[in-house]
Amino acid sequence: MGIELTVLDSRFTLMIVIIAIAGLIYAVLLARQTMKHPTTGGDADRISDAIRTGSNSYLRKQLTSIGVMVAILAAILMMLPTHQPEGFPSIRIGRMLAFLMGAGFSATVGYAGMNIATRANVRVAAAANKSFGEALKIAYRGGTVAGMLTDGLGLLGGIIAFIIFREWAFEVLLGFGFGGTLIALFYRVGGGIFTKAADVGADLVGKVEKGIPEDDPRNAAVVADLVGDNVGDCAGMASDIFESYEITEVAAMILGLAAFPPAIYGFKGVLFPLMVRAIGVLSSIIGTYAVRLRGERESAMKAINRGYTTSALASIVGFFILSFFYMQGLTDLNTGLAVVWWKFPIAVMAGIGLAISTNFLTEHFTSTESEPVKGMSKACQTGAATNILEGIAVGYESSVWAVISIAVAIFVSVIIFGSLGVTAFYGVALCGIGQLTLTGNNVAMDTFGPIADNAQGLAEMSKDDYFTPQAKNVLADMDSVGNTTKAVTKGIAIASAVIAAVSLFRSYIELPLLLGGELLVLDLSSPLIFIGLLVGGAVPLLFASISIKAVGKAAAKMIREVRRQFAEIPGLWEGTADPDYERCVSISTRAAQKELLPLGILAIATPLLVGFLLSSAALGGFLGGAIIVSQLLAVFMTISGGALDNAKKSIEDGLYGGKGSDAHKAAVVGDTVGDPLKDTAGPALNPMMKVINLIALLVGPLILQVSLIDESLLFNPTPLGIAIVIALTAVIAFAMWYSKRETEDII
Repeated sequence: MGIELTVLDSRFTLMIVIIAIAGLIYAVLLARQTMKHPTTGGDADRISDAIRTGSNSYLRKQLTSIGVMVAILAAILMMLPTHQPEGFPSIRIGRMLAFLMGAGFSATVGYAGMNIATRANVRVAAAANKSFGEALKIAYRGGTVAGMLTDGLGLLGGIIAFIIFREWAFEVLLGFGFGGTLIALFYRVGGGIFTKAADVGADLVGKVEKGIPEDDPRNAAVVADLVGDNVGDCAGMASDIFESYEITEVAAMILGLAAFPPAIYGFKGVLFPLMVRAIGVLSSIIGTYAVRLRGERESAMKAINRGYTTSALASIVGFFILSFFYMQGLTDLNTGLAVVWWKFPIAVMAGIGLAISTNFLTEHFTSTESEPVKGMSKACQTGAATNILEGIAVGYESSVWAVISIAVAIFVSVIIFGSLGVTAFYGVALCGIGQLTLTGNNVAMDTFGPIADNAQGLAEMSKDDYFTPQAKNVLADMDSVGNTTKAVTKGIAIASAVIAAVSLFRSYIELPLLLGGELLVLDLSSPLIFIGLLVGGAVPLLFASISIKAVGKAAAKMIREVRRQFAEIPGLWEGTADPDYERCVSISTRAAQKELLPLGILAIATPLLVGFLLSSAALGGFLGGAIIVSQLLAVFMTISGGALDNAKKSIEDGLYGGKGSDAHKAAVVGDTVGDPLKDTAGPALNPMMKVINLIALLVGPLILQVSLIDESLLFNPTPLGIAIVIALTAVIAFAMWYSKRETEDII
């Protein structure tokens, strides 16, 4: 059946399976280690249990609500046309099962990683009473659980599809990637709306109107805020990185097949990116143990960066050894020239270089020690408007540098192969593989943020005397570092999404060739393709608009509810009565669930409408426009929001009058403006741009058959094409109407 594996290919396949399973075992061991650490045994345990219960309840409701859509899409995948090679298992069934597996793996990564994080928070809080180093170790290793699950499950899914379908695995893996991306989209959007509705409501009423601390137990929205940190940053980011991990694998395998046909070279082009990922799993394990303080005065950020650097160096050594022994004897199909083995690790290293440069740029623009954030803190002295303007300017500037760093990485990946053929784009896919090689570290850095944030919240909300002033200072320092690590990983997620989307974009062009047709040619001088480019560029703006409006509507309900409780619950202000935390959790939960539908429809239906209405070539233009604008917009929103957040924290640490001052109130307003940018709309563009690319790849063959305009740009309608266009137009119109309606108050 199909092309036989060489002896070396077989050995590498087995090795990948073993390393994937080892990554999962390591995640279990880390989870058990985390759970062995003691809790506070006091009030913080009770609050931590409430946070975990609220987080699990929300995710269960979310998974239930999107289960119907997953089932419908699985059925549709079974009906889409595909090439069925003789002697192979059914591609349609395999693609549908892979879709369900990808969705299941993505949901598992988010759910399991979040569960460990919600158990780690109270243990980190307890450890802060002992030492900074112990608290840091527990927080980072607790976050690494989600990272290793991402590594292990992502690698396992890719290799299982390869073992069963060999050279046709790419068809099946499109379903795997789509399943993971779809769950990530809903996790990201829903979690982002949930967390920012609670955060904005808690801050505006608590800090600005009432002048009380951030995690004051009298504020009814604080538990919802702490729950939101977990569903937004733990579950949302883990599934986001997981689907980027999947997508870069899919793109690299498609381009590896096209660049180095397995009938000639074996499966080197397909297995090499999987082996690179396997090396990354081992390197992430090594790097975990380098994250420890060298003296209590060392900063947590320095220790975390040391772990990342250790993993990167270990990976680079592995890449060169692998390439030297495996990637010999290959030829560029376009030029006929030999492809020297060292070019492959250089392309992968370009991705690692992009990750490191993203770390540096994000830390520069968002760290409390950086000049941009110091300038924003200073601007708070003259009011919220000047603070927000400074934040907007910082976000715009950061977008420029992010584009330059991505462009340099792509240029290096392409230029080393000496041509602009498919081999060069294989190099771009390897760049994406390299950037997410250290996924274990990336997800650990992100999950560290909400663990530290929750731990500080537990210390502030506890009514007993368990926490010493020194412990509270330790947790405050960790929370500040966590803000930076979350911003860094959001930057990495955006850059990885762009590289993955660029690779998928080329895969979309190559796919007809792999299926026995002709290479798709995109000519920007064509009016229809340029229309596709314009519409594609507009969609991310509309997506962001709907996301931010959703947060605004939900936050308004939260504000009214918190105000109501302060006014109507006797003894609440005096601290003799408890607020109704569950009511605020319900508001965020219900608002997030209601706003998922229009955003999901927009991401799925819009590229289909362009393709069926204007041709597959116009859809190619649409993909290009969406990638460019999504990257610029996502970086702008993420960096500006992160910088506004840390400007607030700088003032809360004592600058310009500290907490309760006019500068602090201005900073809080700026932070609440930045919150939905950095934690909802910005991150949600990552899965959105990959959803539209995967939709194009999956439905591309059907678009070629029934598009209203054929490839020669002549109007050539078919009854099925007309019906599909009318149906898609109606669905998108419904989504737009639904996004603008006012949901009923939950009172």
